[in-house]
Amino acid sequence: MGILGDIGHFIMVPLYYIISAVLLGWHELLTLVGLDPDGGASWALSIIGLTLVIRAALIPLFVKQIKSSRNMQLIQPKVRELQKKYGHDRQKLAEETMKLYKDAGTNPFASCLPILLQMPIFFALFRLIDQAAKSGKAHGFLDSDGAKSFANAEVFNKIPLADTFWGSRTWGDAANAPVMIVAAILVLAMTATTFTTQRQLMAKNMPADALSGPYAQQQKMLLYILPVAFGLGGVAFPVGVLLYWTTSNLWTMGQQFYVIRNNPAPGTPAFKAKQDRDKAKAAKHPEKYPSYEPGAEGAEVEDTERRPAQRQQPSRQTRAQRKSGKPGTGSKPNQGGSK
Repeated sequence: MGILGDIGHFIMVPLYYIISAVLLGWHELLTLVGLDPDGGASWALSIIGLTLVIRAALIPLFVKQIKSSRNMQLIQPKVRELQKKYGHDRQKLAEETMKLYKDAGTNPFASCLPILLQMPIFFALFRLIDQAAKSGKAHGFLDSDGAKSFANAEVFNKIPLADTFWGSRTWGDAANAPVMIVAAILVLAMTATTFTTQRQLMAKNMPADALSGPYAQQQKMLLYILPVAFGLGGVAFPVGVLLYWTTSNLWTMGQQFYVIRNNPAPGTPAFKAKQDRDKAKAAKHPEKYPSYEPGAEGAEVEDTERRPAQRQQPSRQTRAQRKSGKPGTGSKPNQGGSK
């Protein structure tokens, strides 16, 4: 247990400094524009700013996740062929499947990578808020005065950011009702956005033949397991942590919607919808899309520019033609080569 504690400490301490630095940076900026430094609005907006910074830093991983998920979808027919061929030999099936994944440049666990990387950040923020509320404990760059200010910050003048649905301070008191209502709304929003994000990926950006394989079954399980897990655990999270996770989910929804709309996987409903939009654009502005052929299956609209005509190279001349001054005929030179 001591070794695990040391590993956890080694991971969490740098995160405390990173999170507190970004959080205090936003707090200082919001204070400069006139918000109360001890008010809930400044701290709540600082949490949202922290979320945006973290998610912006994770964009390269999100792009990698999208590419990996797309490759996983496209190779599902090949995976099923391997299952039929090597279904009697599980070791050979595993070897051939991993080889297929390697050749396709994908990984079945890549889709979980952004969530896995966010979990330590999530728990670091949870401990930072929770311990600031319970004991005013400082973490990272957040000193004791800042921890107390953070712990006592309230939104709408009644809802402490450090309180949970269960009401860590006033359980059973009617005054705790606003905390429970806001926390319940955030838990439901967190659950709904998690479900919608997974559903959006399956309904819009998965080919029909990829909806029946083991990868699809895994996605269907996550579609229901993740929202339920977050919903059950969310009642124990402080309002500030719920605000962070809900904002992060909204970012994911918007980012995924943009990627699916503009760069969908082939053979998916999103790809068909993009083709229809491209055809409509080409029909409305044919002069802008001269290379688009209406009715051509799979044609993509491209805002092409006219390329300059290629310079015609002069024909190769023999020595006799150069000596006589006559233009070349464009015929190939004598293979023997004239001296």
